[in-house]
Amino acid sequence: MGAMKETDLTKAEKKLVQQILTQTKIKNENNVTRTQAYFDFYQRHPEIHWALLGHMVSRNGGWNMTDLKGELLTNLLAEKEQQSFFSFLERGNRLIFQDVYPQFLLYEESKKRKRPLFYLLPIFHVSTFMETIWSHFWQYRNPYILAIALVMNEQSYLQKQVIENHLFQKKVLNTIEFKLQDFLSLNHILFPFYNSEHAEQNIGLIGQTLHKFDSLHERILLGKRLYSLLFHKKDMLNKVVRWAMSQPHTGTRKDYWPHLFNDVYESAPGQPYKRRIKDCQIQQGSPRIYSPRLAYAWKNVTHTEADIEDWFDDWTIIDYLNKQEEDVNGEITDEYCQTLEKMELAIIAKKAIFRPQ
Repeated sequence: MGAMKETDLTKAEKKLVQQILTQTKIKNENNVTRTQAYFDFYQRHPEIHWALLGHMVSRNGGWNMTDLKGELLTNLLAEKEQQSFFSFLERGNRLIFQDVYPQFLLYEESKKRKRPLFYLLPIFHVSTFMETIWSHFWQYRNPYILAIALVMNEQSYLQKQVIENHLFQKKVLNTIEFKLQDFLSLNHILFPFYNSEHAEQNIGLIGQTLHKFDSLHERILLGKRLYSLLFHKKDMLNKVVRWAMSQPHTGTRKDYWPHLFNDVYESAPGQPYKRRIKDCQIQQGSPRIYSPRLAYAWKNVTHTEADIEDWFDDWTIIDYLNKQEEDVNGEITDEYCQTLEKMELAIIAKKAIFRPQ
């Protein structure tokens, strides 16, 4: 069977393909629109677990983007580095959306018409692997297999398109700052949740830390652990969803910890940076850490198109679909707070080293 081409489509199919491409383009404007689109889709189709996982991870992508213009990292990274890191994060976030969202819309349409339309996936350059997986899901309704397959698909796609891109290799992945980022563990993926029924103030965090960002294997395993954190315990799932529903994604870390972060600059201009975080609290009388909203931090980007190639060339990858029944410990708050304190120390050390004598 040859690859399907636009010319093989009926008029109705062409119209559907156009609608899906248009919808995807509209929602792919920036990290905030993508993140929201995932959550809206999850609320319409809660059986598609990846939509929630993707939403929560995409929130973290947005926080990482605004960190680059926030108070801590602007003291550690030159403007050129901020720009390179942002391009790297934005490209990955955008490409994953461009790949996965048409799959979602095609599923939604299949549900509407009560028949599978996954034969159209190749038109959107989606991997043959996913065509098989969606057909399996349509028949057997196994949300776990679909979610982990999507993790594998998106991370393999990212690996080919972004991680192995020589420009990003040079400007981002091989730079000393990126290695430092690993040392500072800025790769915490945080899932905020409401700790109790009524205390809207009381927001807890669970999550995981990724250490080898450029390892496909590590990122897939991370995806599986994050999936377990969200979906293993109904109670935790409800708490995370409740938080996500009440707090639209804006990109500022104030979204989950307003006691520590603010999207308004509180520090006096020109003052040397002083330590102010202790045990996840701001010391009394100190300004909160500036963490801007995405809309103020970065302009929307016009991207070049992705290369068209299928990452899928090795069946052994399906071993990742095996379920591990380990209980993942999502405790991350202390580690995350230590990272913030380490960053403060790094700022002070950098200022001391580069202070004019």
